[in-house]
Amino acid sequence: LNLLDTTSFYLYTSCSVQTESTPLLHNGQPHRSATYQTQAQPTSPHQRLHRSQPMHILAVRRLQEEEQQYRTSSLPAIPNPFPELCSPASSPTLSSGSLPQCQPSAVRKRLNDLFFYVYLRFGLKAKANARLTQKSVRHLCTISDFFFYVFQIIKIFSEDGMGKVVEIPADMMARDLCQFLVYKNHCVDDNSWALVEHHPALGLERCLEDHELVVQVQASMTSESKFLFRKNYAKYEFFKNPLNFFPEQMVAWCQETNGTIPPSQLLQNFLNSSSCPEIQGYLYVKEMGRKSWKKLYVFLRRSGLYFSTKGTSKEPRHLQLLADLEDSNVFTVITGRKLHNAPTDFEFCIKPNKVRNEVKELRMLCAEDEQSRTCWMTAFRLFKYGILLYQNYKIPQQRKTLLSHFSAPVRSVSENSLVAMDFSGRIGRVIDNPVEAQSAAMEEGHAWRKRSHRMNILGSPSPLHPSSLSGVIHRTQLWFHGRISREESHKLIHQQGRVDGMFLLRDSQSNPKAFVLTMCHHQKIKHFQILPCEEDGQMFLSLDDGATKFTDLIQLVEFYTLNRGVLPCKLKHPCTTVAL
Repeated sequence: LNLLDTTSFYLYTSCSVQTESTPLLHNGQPHRSATYQTQAQPTSPHQRLHRSQPMHILAVRRLQEEEQQYRTSSLPAIPNPFPELCSPASSPTLSSGSLPQCQPSAVRKRLNDLFFYVYLRFGLKAKANARLTQKSVRHLCTISDFFFYVFQIIKIFSEDGMGKVVEIPADMMARDLCQFLVYKNHCVDDNSWALVEHHPALGLERCLEDHELVVQVQASMTSESKFLFRKNYAKYEFFKNPLNFFPEQMVAWCQETNGTIPPSQLLQNFLNSSSCPEIQGYLYVKEMGRKSWKKLYVFLRRSGLYFSTKGTSKEPRHLQLLADLEDSNVFTVITGRKLHNAPTDFEFCIKPNKVRNEVKELRMLCAEDEQSRTCWMTAFRLFKYGILLYQNYKIPQQRKTLLSHFSAPVRSVSENSLVAMDFSGRIGRVIDNPVEAQSAAMEEGHAWRKRSHRMNILGSPSPLHPSSLSGVIHRTQLWFHGRISREESHKLIHQQGRVDGMFLLRDSQSNPKAFVLTMCHHQKIKHFQILPCEEDGQMFLSLDDGATKFTDLIQLVEFYTLNRGVLPCKLKHPCTTVAL
């Protein structure tokens, strides 16, 4: 079901059609009131025949002509649910005077964007209640005056460098914009897309939180900065595996209780505003306005980031403030070694919101390893946003639960009438036994695969060479990235979140006939070489020295998605790129 048509349907059914019953003044103009109810006119029969009737017919005919002019093929002729935004006032339909001065195609585009935004904000509630009341539509209008006049232009880039200009409402959140881009670009909606704030001059980037206003963030960015649209599997991974993100030696109360706090209690202490959790450990801190770094013992609390002037002492007289959490954001530094002469590759930064392009105002920090950096940055987000992060994490799950009720597949009459048949004999027979039917289906699948292999071998120039189709079919998959280097594969996986099971496949640089599986496990990136092997004149692919063989890379990926095999974990999250 088309989302835009669905949304327009709810708008259409919720607002009563009152075009022909709209009362008119004596001069033929509509009443300037917000109600559409017909009011009795205490006039004489002579006055009613002489003035009201002819002018009422002309007004209705003029409204119908204007309505027909802007009617689209995909949307019904709906009454105007936002009369206070249009001119003339209380106009019951979307007439030419109530729309911006632009071409009809632009009007249709804005209507589509408008209806999709209504769906994102109120569509699920409308589906749950089976209607969207006129009061809800008016309330949506009064929340923010944006529908035709307060749209903002922003440009979003994909990872291939291509940009796309979109027009969004001023109060659109990052979550809604990601949903909008997923819908427009026909991406897989797996709730892992994110909007990234990228500053190339500073070498910084961060993922916007789902509740942040995109236009508000754009106002604090320079002309060189930009938004990126990409995957981020690790955005809420700490809710699923908190112990992987918060090592016991870095959490203060875990040391005090000898690590006996369960994972659920660990997260509750972070989300509860009345608790006083604390992250502690050594960090390299860059001195403001200098190129030198110092190794200090640092404490992260709700009130801010502090360092101790005397070893690891926590006494208030030994603590000095490094950065405030309220008016700052935490960024990943992508050019730390080159730009800031960082001591390690695990650099991050605390950037005040008021700072636009001044490097000397940034608080540069450097951790010992990737797990420590992830712990510091995740704790910063939890201390700053608290329960908001948990709400952002639960909203997509609630949306998926609601939509699953409406998107459940319905079997057609022809599908219900299908039965399993056996044509091995002289005549066909219906297979009544479900176990026999399943084994027959599996046998047919194996026979089909053998026939395809035999045809591939016969169509190949040599039995030792696979067919051209099986040799290139993997290039159509999103997880295959071609001839990229090891460093580029590390960069892609790091950008999309180092979670267990993230993977990509690429061509081997050392062996032109081989491939490489690059995957992440326990925030460490590992590489497995896939080598060709021959058996009975046929060529196969294997990454365990021929113990498990596959005819192509698609079969290999499907197998290790279901089975761990020799890998440290199953393949779960493909590292993909999208072109806007």
